[in-house]
Amino acid sequence: MVNRRHIRIKVMQSVYAFLQSGSNNLTKEEKFLSNSVDKTFDLFALQLDLLVAIKNMAQEHLEIRKKKYLATAEDKNPNLNFIHNKVIALIENDVSLKNHIERNKITNWSNDREFVRLIWDEIQQSDLYKKYINLPKSGLKEDKDFILEIFKTIVAPNEKLNDYYESEHLGWVDDLPYVNTWIVKMIKNIKKGSALGVSTLDIEDEDRVFMLDLFRKTVLNHKEYDDDIDAKTPNWDNERIAELDMILIKMAITEFMKFPSIPTKVSINEYIEISKDYSTANSSFFINGVLDKILKDYQQQDKVKKIGRGLL
Repeated sequence: MVNRRHIRIKVMQSVYAFLQSGSNNLTKEEKFLSNSVDKTFDLFALQLDLLVAIKNMAQEHLEIRKKKYLATAEDKNPNLNFIHNKVIALIENDVSLKNHIERNKITNWSNDREFVRLIWDEIQQSDLYKKYINLPKSGLKEDKDFILEIFKTIVAPNEKLNDYYESEHLGWVDDLPYVNTWIVKMIKNIKKGSALGVSTLDIEDEDRVFMLDLFRKTVLNHKEYDDDIDAKTPNWDNERIAELDMILIKMAITEFMKFPSIPTKVSINEYIEISKDYSTANSSFFINGVLDKILKDYQQQDKVKKIGRGLL
């Protein structure tokens, strides 16, 4: 599931791209924004499917070894802990995941097997793998622990794999840390007798409405906020304020004014956190100070209308 912070990041990127382009085609950018979020789910499916592809390659290698002319006893009777890993089996058999892969024609690991081999080679050479296949028999705990460790130490940080994802879709650079965290949490939550826990791989209707509303309302109203921002930054020319800082401030103001169900504290905190990852070292302090002053003025002028207690 894509959370609101990730949605705000996607909107921030689309607002930036739209304003930089000088275009007035909102519909085109909204379609791009929706597609960008949908591609996040493709990356999620792709990362999980990579584990299945690695298992299948491992199985192919075992079959080849069995047919060797001078096959050893180990070749003929290999340890099957990895092949029978219960977490990978859940991934492989998850209906929602399979349907998403088929519907969106995600065939990367059939077409680009060198990346499957790259990760599989690293796994085989690791002490984690050697220790795992030396277990007489693995249970769910051992299977989970092993998959979590190879995912966190081999799959997620692999630079060549990450470069490949970037070449496939530029937006995946920002999606990858979020997707990897999502996968780790999901695997940790697997319990005996439970399913993988993949719901329909699509953004919730409510979240899609929020995303498109936030984009459109920010773009359509952003010039109206310039005077308010200027008043709170008297020692700053607009050109000296980082463009992303300005966009984040304007998105927060949009939430103050146009989204009555979102608490103002939530809006401020979210944009402060986003600025720490996407803007300058001092941006979070700057954004916090500007938004705090603007919000106090709006509240005194009774401009902020929130529904429910404690939302201001």
